Amino acid sequence: MNILNKWRGMRPLIMVLLSALLLSLGWLGCGGGWMLGAFVPLLILSESYSDSRRDWWRMCGWASLAFMLWHLSTIWWVWNAAPIGTISASLLGTFYSLVGFMTYHYTSKRAPRALAYTLLVAIWIAVESIYNSAEVFSFPWLLLGHGLSNDVMAVQWYEYTGAFGGTLWVLCSNIAIFEALRTRKLSHLMMALVIVVVPIIISLSLYFGYEPSKRSVQMSVIQPNVPCYEDEREAADMMNPAMTLYALMDEVPSGTRFALLPESSLAYLPMVGSIDEDNSRYYTAVFKRLHGGVHKDMKLISGASTVRYYGDVEATETARKADFGYYDLFNSALQIDADGGVEQIYHKQKLVIGVEAMPFRKLLKNFKVDLGGISGQLGWGDSHVLFENDGIKVGPAICYEGLYGDHFAGFVREGAEVMAVISNDGWWGDTPGHRRLFDYCRLRAIETRRAVARSANTGISGFISPRGETIGERLEWDERGVLTEEVELRDDITFYTMYGDWIARIAAYTAVLALMYYVAYRTKRRNHLVD
Repeated sequence: MNILNKWRGMRPLIMVLLSALLLSLGWLGCGGGWMLGAFVPLLILSESYSDSRRDWWRMCGWASLAFMLWHLSTIWWVWNAAPIGTISASLLGTFYSLVGFMTYHYTSKRAPRALAYTLLVAIWIAVESIYNSAEVFSFPWLLLGHGLSNDVMAVQWYEYTGAFGGTLWVLCSNIAIFEALRTRKLSHLMMALVIVVVPIIISLSLYFGYEPSKRSVQMSVIQPNVPCYEDEREAADMMNPAMTLYALMDEVPSGTRFALLPESSLAYLPMVGSIDEDNSRYYTAVFKRLHGGVHKDMKLISGASTVRYYGDVEATETARKADFGYYDLFNSALQIDADGGVEQIYHKQKLVIGVEAMPFRKLLKNFKVDLGGISGQLGWGDSHVLFENDGIKVGPAICYEGLYGDHFAGFVREGAEVMAVISNDGWWGDTPGHRRLFDYCRLRAIETRRAVARSANTGISGFISPRGETIGERLEWDERGVLTEEVELRDDITFYTMYGDWIARIAAYTAVLALMYYVAYRTKRRNHLVD
Protein backbone atom coordinates (compact mmCIF):
# COMPACT_ATOMS: atom_id res chain seq x y z
CA MET A 1 0.00 0.00 0.00
CA ASN A 2 2.87 2.38 0.80
CA ILE A 3 4.41 1.66 -2.60
CA LEU A 4 1.04 2.30 -4.29
CA ASN A 5 0.58 5.59 -2.43
CA LYS A 6 4.11 6.62 -3.31
CA TRP A 7 3.44 5.88 -6.98
CA ARG A 8 0.26 7.93 -6.89
CA GLY A 9 2.18 10.81 -5.33
CA MET A 10 4.90 10.63 -7.97
CA ARG A 11 2.48 10.23 -10.89
CA PRO A 12 1.98 13.97 -11.63
CA LEU A 13 5.74 14.58 -11.63
CA ILE A 14 6.33 11.63 -13.97
CA MET A 15 3.64 12.95 -16.33
CA VAL A 16 5.22 16.41 -16.30
CA LEU A 17 8.72 15.09 -16.97
CA LEU A 18 7.44 12.90 -19.79
CA SER A 19 5.66 15.80 -21.49
CA ALA A 20 8.70 18.06 -21.13
CA LEU A 21 10.95 15.38 -22.60
CA LEU A 22 8.71 14.63 -25.58
CA LEU A 23 8.30 18.34 -26.31
CA SER A 24 12.05 18.96 -26.17
CA LEU A 25 13.33 16.16 -28.38
CA GLY A 26 12.58 17.98 -31.64
CA TRP A 27 14.92 20.82 -30.65
CA LEU A 28 17.60 18.45 -29.41
CA GLY A 29 18.09 16.83 -32.80
CA CYS A 30 16.04 13.68 -32.10
CA GLY A 31 13.14 14.34 -34.48
CA GLY A 32 9.89 16.16 -33.79
CA GLY A 33 7.49 13.24 -34.22
CA TRP A 34 7.55 12.74 -30.44
CA MET A 35 5.53 15.96 -30.10
CA LEU A 36 2.50 14.24 -31.63
CA GLY A 37 1.95 12.69 -28.20
CA ALA A 38 3.79 15.16 -25.97
CA PHE A 39 0.66 16.82 -24.55
CA VAL A 40 -1.09 13.55 -23.78
CA PRO A 41 0.45 13.15 -20.28
CA LEU A 42 -0.62 16.70 -19.41
CA LEU A 43 -4.11 16.11 -20.79
CA ILE A 44 -4.38 12.93 -18.68
CA LEU A 45 -3.22 14.89 -15.64
CA SER A 46 -5.76 17.63 -16.34
CA GLU A 47 -8.51 15.00 -16.59
CA SER A 48 -7.65 13.73 -13.09
CA TYR A 49 -8.32 17.10 -11.45
CA SER A 50 -11.69 18.56 -10.55
CA ASP A 51 -13.13 21.97 -11.44
CA SER A 52 -12.24 23.46 -8.03
CA ARG A 53 -10.06 26.54 -7.70
CA ARG A 54 -7.52 24.58 -5.69
CA ASP A 55 -7.18 21.95 -8.42
CA TRP A 56 -6.89 24.68 -11.05
CA TRP A 57 -3.85 26.04 -9.27
CA ARG A 58 -2.41 22.56 -8.87
CA MET A 59 -2.75 21.91 -12.58
CA CYS A 60 -1.31 25.33 -13.34
CA GLY A 61 1.72 24.50 -11.22
CA TRP A 62 2.36 21.19 -12.97
CA ALA A 63 1.84 22.69 -16.43
CA SER A 64 4.17 25.57 -15.54
CA LEU A 65 6.86 23.11 -14.55
CA ALA A 66 6.45 21.12 -17.78
CA PHE A 67 6.63 24.17 -20.03
CA MET A 68 9.50 25.73 -18.09
CA LEU A 69 11.52 22.52 -18.38
CA TRP A 70 10.74 22.41 -22.10
CA HIS A 71 12.04 25.95 -22.56
CA LEU A 72 15.11 25.59 -20.38
CA SER A 73 16.19 22.33 -22.00
CA THR A 74 15.96 23.78 -25.51
CA ILE A 75 17.16 27.41 -25.20
CA TRP A 76 19.72 27.10 -22.40
CA TRP A 77 22.47 27.97 -24.90
CA VAL A 78 21.33 31.62 -25.00
CA TRP A 79 23.02 31.84 -21.59
CA ASN A 80 26.42 31.80 -23.33
CA ALA A 81 25.73 35.23 -24.76
CA ALA A 82 23.21 36.78 -22.36
CA PRO A 83 22.04 34.94 -19.21
CA ILE A 84 19.04 37.23 -18.90
CA GLY A 85 17.94 36.02 -22.33
CA THR A 86 17.46 32.43 -21.18
CA ILE A 87 15.59 33.51 -18.08
CA SER A 88 13.29 36.06 -19.72
CA ALA A 89 12.53 33.92 -22.79
CA SER A 90 11.74 30.91 -20.61
CA LEU A 91 9.44 32.88 -18.31
CA LEU A 92 7.61 34.61 -21.13
CA GLY A 93 7.37 31.44 -23.22
CA THR A 94 6.01 29.50 -20.25
CA PHE A 95 3.38 32.17 -19.69
CA TYR A 96 2.31 32.08 -23.34
CA SER A 97 2.05 28.28 -23.22
CA LEU A 98 -0.07 28.41 -20.09
CA VAL A 99 -2.62 30.75 -21.67
CA GLY A 100 -3.87 28.13 -24.10
CA PHE A 101 -3.47 25.06 -21.94
CA MET A 102 -5.03 26.47 -18.77
CA THR A 103 -7.93 27.89 -20.77
CA TYR A 104 -8.52 24.34 -21.99
CA HIS A 105 -8.28 22.96 -18.45
CA TYR A 106 -10.81 25.47 -17.13
CA THR A 107 -13.36 25.11 -19.93
CA SER A 108 -13.09 21.31 -20.13
CA LYS A 109 -14.70 21.15 -16.66
CA ARG A 110 -17.53 23.54 -17.49
CA ALA A 111 -18.41 23.18 -21.18
CA PRO A 112 -18.65 20.58 -23.94
CA ARG A 113 -15.35 18.83 -24.54
CA ALA A 114 -15.33 19.82 -28.23
CA LEU A 115 -15.39 23.49 -27.23
CA ALA A 116 -12.49 22.99 -24.83
CA TYR A 117 -10.44 21.30 -27.54
CA THR A 118 -11.25 24.10 -29.98
CA LEU A 119 -10.08 26.68 -27.47
CA LEU A 120 -6.86 24.78 -26.80
CA VAL A 121 -5.94 24.69 -30.50
CA ALA A 122 -7.15 28.17 -31.44
CA ILE A 123 -5.71 30.03 -28.45
CA TRP A 124 -2.39 28.16 -28.59
CA ILE A 125 -1.89 29.08 -32.26
CA ALA A 126 -3.13 32.64 -31.72
CA VAL A 127 -0.65 33.12 -28.87
CA GLU A 128 2.14 31.63 -30.98
CA SER A 129 1.23 34.19 -33.64
CA ILE A 130 1.50 37.03 -31.14
CA TYR A 131 4.91 35.76 -30.01
CA ASN A 132 5.92 35.46 -33.67
CA SER A 133 4.78 38.88 -34.86
CA ALA A 134 5.39 41.17 -31.89
CA GLU A 135 7.85 43.97 -32.62
CA VAL A 136 9.67 43.27 -29.38
CA PHE A 137 9.40 40.33 -26.98
CA SER A 138 9.36 38.16 -30.10
CA PHE A 139 11.17 34.84 -29.80
CA PRO A 140 9.40 32.26 -31.99
CA TRP A 141 12.10 29.64 -31.49
CA LEU A 142 9.68 27.20 -29.88
CA LEU A 143 6.74 27.36 -32.27
CA LEU A 144 5.54 23.77 -32.24
CA GLY A 145 5.82 23.72 -36.03
CA HIS A 146 9.53 24.54 -35.74
CA GLY A 147 10.07 21.37 -33.73
CA LEU A 148 9.62 19.40 -36.96
CA SER A 149 12.62 21.03 -38.65
CA ASN A 150 14.49 17.70 -38.71
CA ASP A 151 11.55 15.94 -40.37
CA VAL A 152 11.41 17.65 -43.76
CA MET A 153 10.09 14.55 -45.55
CA ALA A 154 7.04 14.62 -43.24
CA VAL A 155 6.17 18.31 -43.61
CA GLN A 156 6.35 19.06 -47.33
CA TRP A 157 2.82 20.45 -47.00
CA TYR A 158 4.34 23.49 -45.26
CA GLU A 159 4.26 24.99 -48.76
CA TYR A 160 0.52 25.37 -48.09
CA THR A 161 0.34 25.93 -44.33
CA GLY A 162 3.71 27.18 -43.10
CA ALA A 163 4.99 26.27 -39.64
CA PHE A 164 1.61 27.03 -38.05
CA GLY A 165 0.30 24.03 -39.96
CA GLY A 166 2.82 21.97 -38.02
CA THR A 167 1.51 23.41 -34.77
CA LEU A 168 -2.04 22.52 -35.82
CA TRP A 169 -0.98 18.96 -36.65
CA VAL A 170 0.79 18.51 -33.31
CA LEU A 171 -2.16 19.78 -31.26
CA CYS A 172 -4.81 17.83 -33.19
CA SER A 173 -2.75 14.63 -32.97
CA ASN A 174 -2.40 14.98 -29.21
CA ILE A 175 -6.12 15.58 -28.78
CA ALA A 176 -7.00 12.61 -30.99
CA ILE A 177 -4.59 10.27 -29.18
CA PHE A 178 -5.88 11.44 -25.81
CA GLU A 179 -9.49 10.89 -26.86
CA ALA A 180 -8.65 7.38 -28.08
CA LEU A 181 -7.04 6.58 -24.72
CA ARG A 182 -9.83 8.23 -22.73
CA THR A 183 -12.78 6.60 -24.47
CA ARG A 184 -11.10 3.38 -25.68
CA LYS A 185 -13.37 3.40 -28.73
CA LEU A 186 -12.20 1.89 -31.99
CA SER A 187 -13.63 4.84 -33.95
CA HIS A 188 -11.54 7.29 -31.93
CA LEU A 189 -8.46 5.12 -32.36
CA MET A 190 -8.98 5.11 -36.13
CA MET A 191 -9.47 8.87 -36.11
CA ALA A 192 -6.19 9.34 -34.23
CA LEU A 193 -4.44 7.11 -36.73
CA VAL A 194 -5.83 9.13 -39.64
CA ILE A 195 -4.80 12.48 -38.11
CA VAL A 196 -1.26 11.26 -37.45
CA VAL A 197 -0.64 9.32 -40.66
CA VAL A 198 -2.49 11.13 -43.46
CA PRO A 199 -0.35 14.33 -43.34
CA ILE A 200 2.77 12.15 -43.63
CA ILE A 201 1.35 10.38 -46.68
CA ILE A 202 0.47 13.71 -48.29
CA SER A 203 3.96 14.99 -47.53
CA LEU A 204 5.65 11.97 -49.08
CA SER A 205 3.55 12.35 -52.23
CA LEU A 206 4.63 16.00 -52.49
CA TYR A 207 8.24 15.06 -51.82
CA PHE A 208 8.50 12.38 -54.49
CA GLY A 209 6.29 14.33 -56.92
CA TYR A 210 8.45 17.45 -56.76
CA GLU A 211 9.74 18.60 -60.16
CA PRO A 212 13.08 20.48 -60.01
CA SER A 213 13.49 23.65 -62.01
CA LYS A 214 15.67 23.53 -65.11
CA ARG A 215 17.16 26.95 -64.29
CA SER A 216 20.06 27.30 -61.87
CA VAL A 217 22.82 29.61 -60.71
CA GLN A 218 26.27 28.94 -59.28
CA MET A 219 26.72 30.36 -55.78
CA SER A 220 29.52 30.18 -53.21
CA VAL A 221 29.28 30.44 -49.43
CA ILE A 222 32.27 31.38 -47.29
CA GLN A 223 32.67 30.39 -43.64
CA PRO A 224 35.59 32.38 -42.14
CA ASN A 225 35.32 30.88 -38.65
CA VAL A 226 36.44 34.13 -37.04
CA PRO A 227 35.90 34.08 -33.24
CA CYS A 228 33.23 36.58 -32.26
CA TYR A 229 34.96 37.98 -29.22
CA GLU A 230 38.32 39.71 -29.17
CA ASP A 231 39.68 37.56 -26.34
CA GLU A 232 38.80 34.45 -28.35
CA ARG A 233 40.63 35.85 -31.36
CA GLU A 234 43.68 36.45 -29.18
CA ALA A 235 43.54 32.88 -27.86
CA ALA A 236 43.24 31.56 -31.42
CA ASP A 237 46.11 33.82 -32.58
CA MET A 238 43.78 35.39 -35.14
CA MET A 239 44.05 39.13 -34.67
CA ASN A 240 43.95 39.86 -38.41
CA PRO A 241 40.74 38.23 -39.68
CA ALA A 242 40.85 40.40 -42.82
CA MET A 243 43.65 38.25 -44.21
CA THR A 244 41.47 35.18 -43.67
CA LEU A 245 38.63 36.81 -45.62
CA TYR A 246 40.96 37.76 -48.46
CA ALA A 247 42.39 34.24 -48.68
CA LEU A 248 38.96 32.61 -48.69
CA MET A 249 37.64 34.97 -51.35
CA ASP A 250 40.57 33.95 -53.55
CA GLU A 251 39.26 30.37 -53.39
CA VAL A 252 35.91 31.25 -54.96
CA PRO A 253 35.85 29.47 -58.35
CA SER A 254 35.16 31.05 -61.70
CA GLY A 255 31.55 30.94 -62.85
CA THR A 256 30.20 31.94 -59.44
CA ARG A 257 27.54 34.62 -59.81
CA PHE A 258 26.96 35.31 -56.11
CA ALA A 259 29.46 34.84 -53.28
CA LEU A 260 28.23 35.12 -49.68
CA LEU A 261 30.17 36.39 -46.70
CA PRO A 262 28.45 36.13 -43.29
CA GLU A 263 26.84 38.70 -41.06
CA SER A 264 29.10 41.58 -39.91
CA SER A 265 32.03 40.39 -42.07
CA LEU A 266 32.97 43.82 -43.39
CA ALA A 267 33.59 45.03 -39.84
CA TYR A 268 36.73 42.85 -39.84
CA LEU A 269 38.30 44.81 -42.70
CA PRO A 270 40.90 47.53 -41.98
CA MET A 271 39.51 51.05 -41.49
CA VAL A 272 35.93 49.99 -42.17
CA GLY A 273 33.95 49.52 -38.92
CA SER A 274 30.46 50.95 -39.38
CA ILE A 275 29.97 51.98 -43.01
CA ASP A 276 28.56 55.42 -43.75
CA GLU A 277 25.74 54.62 -46.19
CA ASP A 278 25.89 58.06 -47.81
CA ASN A 279 29.62 57.83 -48.43
CA SER A 280 30.23 54.18 -49.31
CA ARG A 281 32.64 55.28 -52.06
CA TYR A 282 35.24 55.89 -49.34
CA TYR A 283 35.51 52.11 -48.94
CA THR A 284 35.77 51.25 -52.65
CA ALA A 285 39.45 50.30 -52.56
CA VAL A 286 39.00 47.98 -49.58
CA PHE A 287 35.91 46.34 -51.05
CA LYS A 288 37.62 45.90 -54.41
CA ARG A 289 40.52 44.15 -52.67
CA LEU A 290 38.05 41.87 -50.87
CA HIS A 291 36.14 41.11 -54.06
CA GLY A 292 39.41 40.20 -55.74
CA GLY A 293 38.48 41.74 -59.06
CA VAL A 294 39.05 38.46 -60.90
CA HIS A 295 35.37 37.55 -61.25
CA LYS A 296 33.94 40.45 -63.19
CA ASP A 297 30.48 38.90 -63.35
CA MET A 298 30.30 37.98 -59.67
CA LYS A 299 28.42 39.93 -57.02
CA LEU A 300 29.54 39.78 -53.40
CA ILE A 301 26.82 39.66 -50.72
CA SER A 302 28.17 40.44 -47.27
CA GLY A 303 26.97 41.41 -43.84
CA ALA A 304 27.98 44.80 -42.48
CA SER A 305 27.39 47.37 -39.81
CA THR A 306 26.09 50.51 -41.48
CA VAL A 307 25.27 53.96 -40.16
CA ARG A 308 22.96 56.71 -41.38
CA TYR A 309 23.37 60.28 -40.10
CA TYR A 310 20.45 62.71 -39.67
CA GLY A 311 22.10 65.85 -38.33
CA ASP A 312 19.99 67.68 -35.76
CA VAL A 313 16.78 65.88 -36.73
CA GLU A 314 15.60 62.86 -34.71
CA ALA A 315 14.39 61.18 -37.87
CA THR A 316 13.37 57.82 -36.37
CA GLU A 317 12.31 56.32 -33.04
CA THR A 318 15.54 54.33 -32.94
CA ALA A 319 17.90 57.26 -33.67
CA ARG A 320 20.72 57.68 -31.18
CA LYS A 321 21.98 61.05 -29.95
CA ALA A 322 25.64 62.08 -30.11
CA ASP A 323 27.53 65.37 -30.04
CA PHE A 324 27.43 65.57 -33.84
CA GLY A 325 23.69 64.85 -34.05
CA TYR A 326 21.34 61.92 -34.50
CA TYR A 327 22.17 58.66 -36.26
CA ASP A 328 20.97 55.10 -36.72
CA LEU A 329 23.01 51.92 -36.74
CA PHE A 330 21.81 49.04 -38.90
CA ASN A 331 22.60 45.37 -39.22
CA SER A 332 22.81 45.25 -43.00
CA ALA A 333 23.49 43.12 -46.05
CA LEU A 334 25.40 44.75 -48.92
CA GLN A 335 25.79 43.79 -52.56
CA ILE A 336 29.23 44.77 -53.88
CA ASP A 337 30.38 44.68 -57.48
CA ALA A 338 33.81 43.81 -58.88
CA ASP A 339 34.89 47.46 -58.76
CA GLY A 340 34.15 47.72 -55.04
CA GLY A 341 30.96 49.71 -55.44
CA VAL A 342 28.00 49.17 -53.11
CA GLU A 343 25.01 48.52 -55.36
CA GLN A 344 22.31 47.64 -52.81
CA ILE A 345 21.80 47.79 -49.05
CA TYR A 346 19.24 45.78 -47.10
CA HIS A 347 18.51 46.59 -43.44
CA LYS A 348 17.58 43.74 -41.14
CA GLN A 349 13.92 43.92 -40.15
CA LYS A 350 13.60 41.15 -37.55
CA LEU A 351 15.92 42.17 -34.73
CA VAL A 352 17.08 39.98 -31.86
CA ILE A 353 15.33 40.99 -28.65
CA GLY A 354 17.70 42.25 -25.96
CA VAL A 355 20.65 42.36 -28.36
CA GLU A 356 19.54 44.44 -31.33
CA ALA A 357 16.13 45.58 -30.08
CA MET A 358 15.47 46.87 -26.57
CA PRO A 359 12.06 46.13 -24.99
CA PHE A 360 11.83 49.67 -23.59
CA ARG A 361 13.83 51.38 -26.30
CA LYS A 362 13.08 54.95 -25.25
CA LEU A 363 14.99 54.25 -22.05
CA LEU A 364 17.39 51.53 -23.17
CA LYS A 365 18.28 52.37 -26.77
CA ASN A 366 21.87 53.24 -25.78
CA PHE A 367 22.21 50.07 -23.70
CA LYS A 368 23.80 47.09 -25.44
CA VAL A 369 24.77 43.47 -24.99
CA ASP A 370 28.16 42.95 -26.61
CA LEU A 371 28.04 39.96 -28.95
CA GLY A 372 31.09 40.76 -31.02
CA GLY A 373 29.19 42.86 -33.58
CA ILE A 374 26.82 45.79 -33.60
CA SER A 375 24.35 45.71 -30.75
CA GLY A 376 22.06 47.88 -28.66
CA GLN A 377 18.90 49.37 -30.20
CA LEU A 378 19.42 49.23 -33.94
CA GLY A 379 17.44 50.82 -36.71
CA TRP A 380 14.57 48.80 -38.20
CA GLY A 381 14.51 47.93 -41.87
CA ASP A 382 11.18 48.76 -43.49
CA SER A 383 11.22 46.91 -46.83
CA HIS A 384 12.34 43.75 -48.58
CA VAL A 385 15.24 44.60 -50.88
CA LEU A 386 16.34 42.18 -53.60
CA PHE A 387 19.89 41.83 -54.89
CA GLU A 388 20.29 41.21 -58.60
CA ASN A 389 22.90 39.97 -61.05
CA ASP A 390 22.12 39.70 -64.76
CA GLY A 391 18.39 39.43 -64.07
CA ILE A 392 18.73 36.81 -61.28
CA LYS A 393 17.06 38.05 -58.10
CA VAL A 394 18.25 37.03 -54.63
CA GLY A 395 16.53 37.65 -51.29
CA PRO A 396 19.12 38.53 -48.58
CA ALA A 397 17.84 37.43 -45.14
CA ILE A 398 20.00 38.03 -42.08
CA CYS A 399 20.42 35.42 -39.32
CA TYR A 400 17.38 35.61 -37.01
CA GLU A 401 15.07 36.36 -39.94
CA GLY A 402 15.19 32.66 -40.78
CA LEU A 403 12.75 32.09 -37.89
CA TYR A 404 9.95 34.13 -39.46
CA GLY A 405 8.15 32.29 -42.23
CA ASP A 406 5.90 35.12 -43.42
CA HIS A 407 8.74 37.64 -43.37
CA PHE A 408 11.03 35.23 -45.23
CA ALA A 409 8.31 34.67 -47.82
CA GLY A 410 8.14 38.44 -48.31
CA PHE A 411 11.36 38.31 -50.34
CA VAL A 412 9.77 35.73 -52.62
CA ARG A 413 6.61 37.80 -53.00
CA GLU A 414 8.86 40.60 -54.23
CA GLY A 415 10.36 38.29 -56.85
CA ALA A 416 13.31 36.46 -55.26
CA GLU A 417 14.25 33.34 -57.23
CA VAL A 418 16.73 32.06 -54.64
CA MET A 419 17.43 33.01 -51.00
CA ALA A 420 20.72 34.00 -49.41
CA VAL A 421 20.99 33.81 -45.61
CA ILE A 422 23.98 35.36 -43.85
CA SER A 423 24.54 34.72 -40.15
CA ASN A 424 26.99 34.94 -37.27
CA ASP A 425 26.32 32.03 -34.92
CA GLY A 426 29.62 31.98 -33.07
CA TRP A 427 28.46 33.83 -29.96
CA TRP A 428 26.36 30.81 -28.86
CA GLY A 429 29.27 28.38 -28.81
CA ASP A 430 29.03 24.80 -30.01
CA THR A 431 25.42 24.29 -28.87
CA PRO A 432 22.12 23.32 -30.52
CA GLY A 433 21.49 26.99 -31.34
CA HIS A 434 23.38 27.15 -34.62
CA ARG A 435 22.10 23.71 -35.70
CA ARG A 436 18.47 24.68 -35.34
CA LEU A 437 19.03 27.96 -37.19
CA PHE A 438 20.21 25.97 -40.20
CA ASP A 439 17.28 23.56 -39.84
CA TYR A 440 14.76 26.41 -39.71
CA CYS A 441 16.09 27.50 -43.11
CA ARG A 442 15.11 24.05 -44.36
CA LEU A 443 11.51 24.79 -43.34
CA ARG A 444 11.66 28.20 -45.01
CA ALA A 445 12.88 26.52 -48.22
CA ILE A 446 9.85 24.19 -48.19
CA GLU A 447 7.39 26.99 -47.42
CA THR A 448 8.59 29.13 -50.34
CA ARG A 449 10.03 26.38 -52.59
CA ARG A 450 13.21 28.38 -52.91
CA ALA A 451 16.76 27.10 -52.66
CA VAL A 452 18.73 28.64 -49.80
CA ALA A 453 22.44 29.44 -49.69
CA ARG A 454 23.57 29.98 -46.10
CA SER A 455 26.86 31.55 -45.03
CA ALA A 456 27.67 31.58 -41.32
CA ASN A 457 30.72 33.06 -39.65
CA THR A 458 30.93 29.77 -37.81
CA GLY A 459 28.13 27.33 -37.32
CA ILE A 460 26.71 25.65 -40.39
CA SER A 461 27.19 26.94 -43.93
CA GLY A 462 25.80 25.16 -46.95
CA PHE A 463 23.01 24.89 -49.48
CA ILE A 464 19.40 23.76 -49.11
CA SER A 465 17.15 22.58 -51.92
CA PRO A 466 13.50 23.69 -52.33
CA ARG A 467 12.56 20.32 -50.76
CA GLY A 468 14.48 21.25 -47.59
CA GLU A 469 17.34 18.85 -48.23
CA THR A 470 20.99 19.72 -47.76
CA ILE A 471 22.77 19.95 -51.12
CA GLY A 472 26.31 18.59 -51.17
CA GLU A 473 28.63 19.16 -48.23
CA ARG A 474 28.21 21.42 -45.23
CA LEU A 475 30.74 23.39 -43.24
CA GLU A 476 30.13 22.48 -39.60
CA TRP A 477 31.10 24.16 -36.34
CA ASP A 478 34.70 25.40 -36.11
CA GLU A 479 35.36 24.70 -39.79
CA ARG A 480 36.68 27.20 -42.31
CA GLY A 481 36.28 27.07 -46.04
CA VAL A 482 34.40 27.78 -49.25
CA LEU A 483 31.57 25.72 -50.74
CA THR A 484 30.20 26.14 -54.25
CA GLU A 485 27.06 24.61 -55.71
CA GLU A 486 24.66 24.97 -58.59
CA VAL A 487 21.29 25.80 -57.02
CA GLU A 488 17.80 25.97 -58.46
CA LEU A 489 16.12 29.16 -59.57
CA ARG A 490 12.32 29.23 -59.34
CA ASP A 491 9.69 31.87 -60.02
CA ASP A 492 6.52 30.00 -58.99
CA ILE A 493 4.64 31.11 -55.88
CA THR A 494 3.45 28.65 -53.24
CA PHE A 495 0.10 28.93 -51.49
CA TYR A 496 1.86 29.83 -48.24
CA THR A 497 3.98 32.51 -49.92
CA MET A 498 0.84 34.08 -51.35
CA TYR A 499 -1.28 34.04 -48.18
CA GLY A 500 1.30 33.95 -45.38
CA ASP A 501 0.27 32.83 -41.89
CA TRP A 502 -3.38 32.31 -42.79
CA ILE A 503 -3.78 29.53 -40.22
CA ALA A 504 -2.74 31.91 -37.44
CA ARG A 505 -5.26 34.51 -38.60
CA ILE A 506 -8.09 31.96 -38.71
CA ALA A 507 -7.06 30.69 -35.26
CA ALA A 508 -7.30 34.19 -33.79
CA TYR A 509 -10.85 34.65 -35.12
CA THR A 510 -11.81 31.15 -33.99
CA ALA A 511 -10.47 31.81 -30.49
CA VAL A 512 -12.60 34.95 -30.16
CA LEU A 513 -15.72 33.18 -31.43
CA ALA A 514 -15.13 30.15 -29.20
CA LEU A 515 -14.71 32.36 -26.14
CA MET A 516 -17.93 34.19 -27.00
CA TYR A 517 -19.71 30.87 -27.43
CA TYR A 518 -18.39 29.72 -24.04
CA VAL A 519 -19.74 32.87 -22.34
CA ALA A 520 -23.14 32.36 -23.99
CA TYR A 521 -23.16 28.69 -23.04
CA ARG A 522 -22.40 29.42 -19.38
CA THR A 523 -25.02 32.16 -19.28
CA LYS A 524 -27.67 29.81 -20.65
CA ARG A 525 -26.61 27.09 -18.27
CA ARG A 526 -26.95 29.39 -15.27
CA ASN A 527 -30.44 30.23 -16.53
CA HIS A 528 -31.22 26.49 -16.84
CA LEU A 529 -31.63 26.76 -20.62
CA VAL A 530 -29.17 23.91 -21.35
CA ASP A 531 -28.38 20.68 -19.58
